[in-house]
Amino acid sequence: MGPYPDVTWAVIAGGQARRLSGVPKGLLEFEGRPVLEWLLALSPLFAETLLVANFPEPYARFGLRAVADRVPGKGAPGGVHAALSAAHTEWVMAVACDMPFVAPAAVRVLLEARSPEVDAVAFTVDGRVEPLLAVYRASLAAPWGEVLTHGNPSLRGLLAQCRARLLPEEALRAVDPVLRSRVSVNTPEDLARWGLTEPGVPGAGKR
Repeated sequence: MGPYPDVTWAVIAGGQARRLSGVPKGLLEFEGRPVLEWLLALSPLFAETLLVANFPEPYARFGLRAVADRVPGKGAPGGVHAALSAAHTEWVMAVACDMPFVAPAAVRVLLEARSPEVDAVAFTVDGRVEPLLAVYRASLAAPWGEVLTHGNPSLRGLLAQCRARLLPEEALRAVDPVLRSRVSVNTPEDLARWGLTEPGVPGAGKR
């Protein structure tokens, strides 16, 4: 058990990954290793690692506890809600499966900003909240499940309804000057920009 025994590390892998030739984004490779493997390098910090995936079969070789959305069809908010519902810890650190450069120092900044007075901690960059590099109190599962059942809120909208501590961009830049921790890979252009490849394709480079 790592230094945060009250936190679950939750990788949000989502649905069928129809973009990027249908390759599950967690299996995209950087320097020859899947993005998910880079994220799992942080697992020792936490009590447990959880994979949120409605189609977990492509990730079976990683041997993770996998859970599906409890409120289907809600995208990222449904994924985070599933993690909160399934966690065995008081807190959940949520990260998207397509973020290859999450720095341990950035994670620590978020975790160390928790307090009894807050239910979530996230960074803001360019005035926008970064909800898929954030820590959530697991007790948000019940109220958020109710909201998701009756509507289609964004994660930012859900955060606006709870006791969220929003850290300024400077807090992330202090440990990650070029903000690589927030990079997510969604398009072929992103692959080229950040030096990722599809599984089995040579050419992933260090950027």
